[in-house]
Amino acid sequence: MTTSTTPPDVTDRVELHRQGHVLVIRMRRTAARNAIDAPMTAALDAALNEMDDDPELWCGVLTGDAQVFSAGTDLAGGAGEPTARGGPYGVVGRRRSTPLIAAVEGFALGGGFELVLACDMVVAGRSTRFGLPEVSRGVVATCGGIFRSARPLPLTIAKQMLLTGLQLPAPRAYQLGLVNELVDDGDAEIAAVALAERVCDNSPSAVSATLRALDEVVAEADELGWRATHEAFATVLGSADHHEGVAAFLEKRPPRWTGRASTAGNAPHRPGGTG
Repeated sequence: MTTSTTPPDVTDRVELHRQGHVLVIRMRRTAARNAIDAPMTAALDAALNEMDDDPELWCGVLTGDAQVFSAGTDLAGGAGEPTARGGPYGVVGRRRSTPLIAAVEGFALGGGFELVLACDMVVAGRSTRFGLPEVSRGVVATCGGIFRSARPLPLTIAKQMLLTGLQLPAPRAYQLGLVNELVDDGDAEIAAVALAERVCDNSPSAVSATLRALDEVVAEADELGWRATHEAFATVLGSADHHEGVAAFLEKRPPRWTGRASTAGNAPHRPGGTG
């Protein structure tokens, strides 16, 4: 398709660039490894609102920079409150009608990987690594990683990532089906825009209707997943391991675990139960 470009709209957290019917959303907090703080959440929410509300935007690309996609939540200041339309990070709880493609370079860890899992397709540079290191910090993946990781990945691989914190290299992620296109380092955004333009070659109303239908199929499973995630988070919140994991990360030292999180007052979640 023939495309035209407009000058980027730049904030202190996100840069927006229109290319024809494609909106490129680039996180630009490089010094902090694109960690998501409250201003980043607000900027991502505004960007995706624009993408979904503008009838001339038919597909989006979410990306970082050549070194990092995102390291996830800013542990020093937090990611801010979930937004009304987008949920956590302004992205991962969103019911979109416009496809979103992740263009990933460097690494996508924790909440950064959960941003990837919230997208519809993934393009990655060969050196990219994906990870969910939350257990190594005494916390759990709270932004969809617990239940979304096992959709594109085999359950055993999702469990390995969630329970060990080990990272998944992009070539292996491509073999397993998480990554749609594996490209040379530095080419992820270009390839993702090309894929987005392929989406835009089709009827925007048909694409939107298809995406909404697919979203409706997984909506019930997502509801269960969010509930289970909230229960898991409640179990570890305020525990000694939670405090130690965050402190060790900020102090750049190995954690000194003391034991399991207390489950007092928190009934264990049993999949398939009645509540």
